[in-house]
Amino acid sequence: MNNLGSQVTQVFLEDHILSAFDENLALAVQEGMTGRGIQILENTTVKEIKPVGDELDLILSGKNGNLVSVDTVLFALCRTPNISSLGLEKAGIHLSEDAIVVDEYNRTTQGNIFAVGDCINRINFTPVAIAQGRAFADTQFGNNSRTVCYEYVPSTVSAHPEAATVGLSEAAARDKLGDAVRCYCSKFRPLLHSLTNRDEKTLIKLVVDSRSDRVLGAHMVGEGAVEIIQCLALALRLGATKKHFDEAIGIHPSIAEEFLTLR
Repeated sequence: MNNLGSQVTQVFLEDHILSAFDENLALAVQEGMTGRGIQILENTTVKEIKPVGDELDLILSGKNGNLVSVDTVLFALCRTPNISSLGLEKAGIHLSEDAIVVDEYNRTTQGNIFAVGDCINRINFTPVAIAQGRAFADTQFGNNSRTVCYEYVPSTVSAHPEAATVGLSEAAARDKLGDAVRCYCSKFRPLLHSLTNRDEKTLIKLVVDSRSDRVLGAHMVGEGAVEIIQCLALALRLGATKKHFDEAIGIHPSIAEEFLTLR
């Protein structure tokens, strides 16, 4: 909406946006958004909305407790599986936290009933649902029993600046491995923008297990993030190490080559 010309104010409860993502990535996205003119009000909630003429007055509480007048309010909630009206309990299908319980082969608690997609609430992405459906079909009808691997599934942040991530964030890795985690991070101005007046920054980051040298996570904010991280996801899934990154030869000049030069 900001890119289409609207003045945007974002209100949220946490210390910064994208709290479920790697903190460096989240802060880089937030910096890019504020640099584009988006007002971000953190540690704040909307206490009341009052219609005033053609506008809406938002009465805020928290860190930025004041009044904001707007034309339109978009209230975003987390998605949940839409299964409440299916009568699954009557069929003997067990549920857990509003999702259908399935085993690794997507079989419910009724052996002849299977479920795939958002209704099982694993990773709610279209490509994941497609992978689940294909694995189910191969197992049940193709004489090729297999399951879906949920490790190193890449994801994107639908924002400007563009962002994408795969694997563990630094915080998640440290919770799992403690001091064995080593991070490599760089924030720079892409070569293209050195010829322009645009203050565009790119962030790249690798999270590494120093004991095995295996790369556990890759994160990027900036142009091309989705395409680059999607390709790196395959490398991480195959067990790429930091040494593999260091020894690889990239394309110059490109943003992707910066992942191969992190020190």
